[in-house]
Amino acid sequence: MTTTTTSFRTPAPRSARPRVEGDWLLVPAPQPHRPVRLFCFPHAGGDATAYTPLARALAPVAEVWALRPPARGGRSRHPMPPDFDALVAAVTEALTPHLTGGGGGRFAFYGQSFGALLAYEVARALPADRRPELVVVAGAPSPAEWEERETGNLDAAELLRLTGLEELVRADPDLVELALGAIRTDLAVSATYRHRPHAPIGSALHAVAGAGDPMLATTDLSAWAAHTRGAFGHRVLPGGHLLATVDRPGPVDLLTSLLTRRQATDISSTTPKEH
Repeated sequence: MTTTTTSFRTPAPRSARPRVEGDWLLVPAPQPHRPVRLFCFPHAGGDATAYTPLARALAPVAEVWALRPPARGGRSRHPMPPDFDALVAAVTEALTPHLTGGGGGRFAFYGQSFGALLAYEVARALPADRRPELVVVAGAPSPAEWEERETGNLDAAELLRLTGLEELVRADPDLVELALGAIRTDLAVSATYRHRPHAPIGSALHAVAGAGDPMLATTDLSAWAAHTRGAFGHRVLPGGHLLATVDRPGPVDLLTSLLTRRQATDISSTTPKEH
């Protein structure tokens, strides 16, 4: 007898059109069965649409909700908050009504580069009982090291090159100027970040870097361990500074493994033991 198995990574239905939730959030590939919500935070100069390939690749394991930063894309007329603390407060307020999530209220954060720092600080700003079960930070030094990183003197054009996005926009001068403008905006906000000693969060934390990242060559990912009381892991993956972009989905296997492993752990911990 022949048996047929179905992969759990079934593509999102073609009829599932992207939708916007308020000003701050884009759901690129809505999932009708309400899996865990994965809130994704873009890199400096990035927009929510960068996570469209990831959203499609993760279906139906997770439903991606991508952050729509101001001063770019569909929010080009919306001003960026004046400093990093104000940005954290605005994002926290915008996300809070949506943190019930699917899959029994499960949700997690993923951020890369500037977005990794923002994801962590938003998680920390939430009440302890409303924090994500998992925070995945990619391509970023730990908060304690952020102010000392060697990118402080980079201009927007150099950052565009180092992130590997220059090739995507160089054919269109208008796109280049839009990208540089968004990067300048985010660099200005990033420069206002000040790390303050604090109690580590209870969420699980996983730090990731691309093996070919020119901006994290000397960064010790294990430094992130000091910022959580939960499970911690770190990994170097193939890729450059940005793992998820408009033309590649990023760490799909890693995110799938982390999210499904945590679901299995949650189920086993609530299943009555036989005696």
